[in-house]
Amino acid sequence: MNEDIAHRVFFELHADLPREGPGDNHFTTTAFNLLPPLPPQPRLLDLGCGPGMQTVQLARLTDGHITAVDLHQPFLDQLQQALDKTDFGDRVTPLQADMAELPFSPESIDLIWAEGSAYILEFGGALRTWRSLLKPTGYLVASEITWIRPDPPQPVLDFWAEEYPNMQSLEANITLIKGLGYLPTAHFLLPEAAWWQHYYTPLEQRVQTLQAQYADNPDALAVIESHQQEMNLYRRYSDYYGYVFYIMQVDSLNPPSTLSLGTEG
Repeated sequence: MNEDIAHRVFFELHADLPREGPGDNHFTTTAFNLLPPLPPQPRLLDLGCGPGMQTVQLARLTDGHITAVDLHQPFLDQLQQALDKTDFGDRVTPLQADMAELPFSPESIDLIWAEGSAYILEFGGALRTWRSLLKPTGYLVASEITWIRPDPPQPVLDFWAEEYPNMQSLEANITLIKGLGYLPTAHFLLPEAAWWQHYYTPLEQRVQTLQAQYADNPDALAVIESHQQEMNLYRRYSDYYGYVFYIMQVDSLNPPSTLSLGTEG
């Protein structure tokens, strides 16, 4: 496959979508409300913010300052356009940066937020990388694709073995959270509808448009059809996996164990 074509088509598929993963403002609010009161004017990071629907909602929910981080500048531009329509845009700073190499001091952040983005570093890798940035009383909230049932059908196993081989069960993720120096305080599963309204439905419309546009380009079609396959599998097998919000606090009494990230798989 031509990687340049694959990269370009991927971002054509995802350009100007409301979100880059399942969720909506209601569930961002639900997760936020499971936190205890934050310190006055807290410092927040929204990592892998995408176009920033949840960033804007977080700014409504807190009086703190949010740094919204993404590597793809067009997503940050989309966020800035949304912020320009509010009266709190000065409390949000879009920042183009790598989530694995963040330019923040240790123990400087009150809350790290990551909706659907931790998988980029793998869930355990993200928790391990980000923990040092949090204050000893800090919190991390992440939504992560998770096996809900222990017996997924073979087509689902095959697809996710290729796309995200380190997807874990709820129980395994809770164990991982504890082993990496956090206290799990709450979790909840996003309903099926949260996948479709702001993510899969507009993405599927884009897929149909680009299928016609790239009908004679096999490399482009491979990327497009992989997206359609993902949606088709979820439509049929949503009982077996889903996105779970995990809310956790730094466990200042128990630093991260020597648990190897290799044990995730």
